[in-house]
Amino acid sequence: MLYWLSELSDGGDLFNLFRYITFRAGAAFFTALIFGFIFGRPLINALRRRYAKGQPIREDGPAHHIATKAGTPTMGGLLILAALTLSTLLWARLDNGFVWIVLGVTVAFGLIGLADDWAKVSRQTTAGLSGKLRLALGFVIAAVASIAASALHPDDLTLQLAVPVFKDVLINLGYVFIPFAMIVIVGSANAVNLTDGLDGLAIMPVMIAAATLGVIAYAVGRVDFTEYLDVHYVPGTGELLVFCAGLIGGGLGFLWYNAPPAAVFMGDTGSLALGGALGAIAVATKHEIVLAIVGGLFVAEAMSVIIQVLYFKRTGKRVFLMAPIHHHFEKKGWAEPQVVIRFWIISLILALIGLATLKLR
Repeated sequence: MLYWLSELSDGGDLFNLFRYITFRAGAAFFTALIFGFIFGRPLINALRRRYAKGQPIREDGPAHHIATKAGTPTMGGLLILAALTLSTLLWARLDNGFVWIVLGVTVAFGLIGLADDWAKVSRQTTAGLSGKLRLALGFVIAAVASIAASALHPDDLTLQLAVPVFKDVLINLGYVFIPFAMIVIVGSANAVNLTDGLDGLAIMPVMIAAATLGVIAYAVGRVDFTEYLDVHYVPGTGELLVFCAGLIGGGLGFLWYNAPPAAVFMGDTGSLALGGALGAIAVATKHEIVLAIVGGLFVAEAMSVIIQVLYFKRTGKRVFLMAPIHHHFEKKGWAEPQVVIRFWIISLILALIGLATLKLR
């Protein structure tokens, strides 16, 4: 919104700064961060008053979770969503379709998560909304976003799957691209949701992935960068850097309260929203495959659950001591901070590999 202040510029004054995506991205970051610091504690106190028993803890999980995490309020994702939405509306160009698509996916998945969290805390059960209902709603949202994003893509990229490294390769999926993009968005949302099981575990990899995708969005949205990097030009995606900066600022504000021992959990409100956002950005920028690299940790978490379920149904035995895989390492004797920090390191390495695809050929 504040971009329009640039119309007051004569080309050499303060108002001219509002033209630059990088300036507005920095402003979005600090806006979201300060919002998180200011409103984090009041939100936590309000959640404690309203839902005194906090988030129900899985009885089949690691034994120490019941003792250390019981009573911790959930729905802390509201803090991230509010900070992210405010900073995006203030600092992004609101005439940019990609901004509305990604923000819409984020808020919509956040509402699904909020309903799920509310069902859990109000009934004091680990079973929230029906899994089928959550998936159905998610796929409807993803379908709308995928169709809208495809309509904004250049003609030569519409319904095409871009292949990283082999940058001259485009796979024409035709209308199959829409269900593929839907799976990317819904899969990303649920993969982040599965990762959110330890204090600080999900939010840092989400911020790392958002930073990576923000750089990619900025690069593919500038024709001079795409010519140098030899990647596909997608006009308008550069504005998503502002959204990603707001996500990182809001995420850091939340992490201040989510650092072990967590004062609040993000809940499905945050994890579904942030995962959906990453998937939507990947679809918008035509970097769906790169998302699987950058978000490799989320992929591993989701795959561990799928493998565990399928193998158990077939053999009655388990591959992992417990799924998702972060619980497997807890069962192996890793302390919670060890799991969290080592997974952060893995996320950073994967992000650097994802960035490297911009220049590799």
